[in-house]
Amino acid sequence: MDSSVGAAAPEAEAPQSRPRSRPPVCLLVLGMAGSGKTTFVQRLTGYLHGLGSPPYVINLDPAVHEVPFPANIDIRDTVKYKEVMKQYGLGPNGGIVTSLNLFATRFDQVMKFIEKSQNMSQYVLIDTPGQIEVFTWSASGTIITEALASSFPTIVIYIMDTSRSTNPVTFMSNMLYACSILYKTKLPFIVVMNKTDIIDHSFAVEWMQDFETFQDALNQETTYVSNLTRSMSLVLDEFYSSLRVVGVSAVLGTGLEELFVQVTSATEEYEREYRPEYERLKKTLAHAQSQQQKEQLDRLRKDMGTVALDPGAATDNSASAVTPSDLILTRGIADEEEDEEDSDTDDIDHKVTEESHEEPAFKNFMQESVTWYRNRSNE
Repeated sequence: MDSSVGAAAPEAEAPQSRPRSRPPVCLLVLGMAGSGKTTFVQRLTGYLHGLGSPPYVINLDPAVHEVPFPANIDIRDTVKYKEVMKQYGLGPNGGIVTSLNLFATRFDQVMKFIEKSQNMSQYVLIDTPGQIEVFTWSASGTIITEALASSFPTIVIYIMDTSRSTNPVTFMSNMLYACSILYKTKLPFIVVMNKTDIIDHSFAVEWMQDFETFQDALNQETTYVSNLTRSMSLVLDEFYSSLRVVGVSAVLGTGLEELFVQVTSATEEYEREYRPEYERLKKTLAHAQSQQQKEQLDRLRKDMGTVALDPGAATDNSASAVTPSDLILTRGIADEEEDEEDSDTDDIDHKVTEESHEEPAFKNFMQESVTWYRNRSNE
């Protein structure tokens, strides 16, 4: 049963096995620990393989012991989670965050692999760590999400445990978290209510569509949190109106056809609304970088022009800071310049003139030295 709270869903586009010229659709799977997220990725992978359209699967959970699906890229092959914990003295969550940070520094290589596989795979499935906050609110999670969304149609799939959401307060907590992820990623969003083999998700859809029904369920709660939940339900009305909701059983494989109906709709939304925004941001960033480079070049030209147009200042400064070694090294050049300027005295033998000045000076120096020595001896 497909339960889309917004407008009627379009017809599903069946995954195709033929080579595709369009970029693949990235499905970023998020979910609380124990919500059946990894089982959902496993079922979705098998479903697409059965249709002859194998997906490109990426595992981003460094702490998982076993991956129950064939992963094209596995973070565990690049980063050793336990070694990171030992090397940096971290706990479990800190180890996961650091492992993701290290992996994010090489994510450009992952992007190249995805581009190479786009003719063979229509979908890219990304399984994230069970500690949802580690990926959603970390810098590495933001880098990975924005890198994917800037190049490929990217859809966030939030896995929700239906069996644990029968309590209206728990249900509202899940919806608030889903809302926060939506506004954090700013990407097309699908809520997958998993484990419908245990309990049908129709009650949750009814709560989202009928405010009075949800209020009746809250009236049975006597805790103070029920009053807060009642107020928050009014705030989330706008959120519910455009939210895509699908009931799925990862164990039985039911609801996947309806899921791809919503995936097709979300892909169209990305192309219509999100891609133009990303292109605009790219142009803005490129313009800002170009403007910065231009300003740097202008400053460089200005500084070089100041030096070239003010040679007198440079000459004065160099003269004031001249050392004996500088005089030795520049004496010949200075003499040559003086020779060129004093063209009227070319008939004068400068060598003889310099010797005639040096001889009296040397005699005076010797006389002064003898006089100083005699005075020192008399003392």
